[in-house]
Amino acid sequence: MNEWKQISERIMEADAILIGASNGLSITEGLHLFADNQAFEDLFGDFKRKYGIRCILQGMGAKWPLEEEKWAFWSRLIHHYCGEYKETQVMKDLKAIVGEKPYFIVTSNGECHFELSGFVPERIYEVEGNWLTMRCGRGCHDELYPTLEMAEKMAKEEQHGRVPSQMVPHCPKCGGPMQVHLEVDSDFIRKDEGEKQFQAFLEEYHGKRLVVLELGIGPRNQLIKAPLMRLVEAEPNTAYITINLGEVYIADNIREKSFGIDGYLGEVLNKLREVCGK
Repeated sequence: MNEWKQISERIMEADAILIGASNGLSITEGLHLFADNQAFEDLFGDFKRKYGIRCILQGMGAKWPLEEEKWAFWSRLIHHYCGEYKETQVMKDLKAIVGEKPYFIVTSNGECHFELSGFVPERIYEVEGNWLTMRCGRGCHDELYPTLEMAEKMAKEEQHGRVPSQMVPHCPKCGGPMQVHLEVDSDFIRKDEGEKQFQAFLEEYHGKRLVVLELGIGPRNQLIKAPLMRLVEAEPNTAYITINLGEVYIADNIREKSFGIDGYLGEVLNKLREVCGK
């Protein structure tokens, strides 16, 4: 039987779909955290020359001299990739493939594009935090606060790589600096709501026909890929579909119920939508 037909049948027959996503999906949407490319130059060329940062990821973990400069970086980033975000064809195809089926998303991507594309926040577990929330940088309490509206205002007022001092956020309890809620240092406060929702999803569909759809996750990813493959091994009725450009890895113990597709994520999802009749 044609592999695409087998894949489409597994998706159509599934009781639920579990989506795992990492950097490959972000890159497909035009967000490359590791690249010193033209997009980085256009958005952060001045920071690159002044501070020597050579990619977005480096800026996210930088120790900025001033809070005004830190929030200039973050407000640009959030405004450009979140405030101005428009649902991409990749997300449209993914939503069509999922259709009305129950789903859950586990992702290490922090830019909230799933939520901004219409996926339900309660069905998304961002394992390393996200850009649209912030916390006390001193960790005096674990409440999270929204960043998008604040960042949009900052982006309008920024001048010469700094935001006005009066716009810099401070912890409402201790008065200390605020930090975007990402796992970039040892002070990260892990919120367990997403993990609890994920576990509840797994319990609900234990033993049922589950499809694990893995998007842009490299073979060495121990944060998402390894646990997903262990899940597939433990669940006899689960199918594993992994899509990644250049490196497709499937463990031998789950190979018989797995499908690996080496290709551009956008092209693969578009074809998958087509073969599923969506």
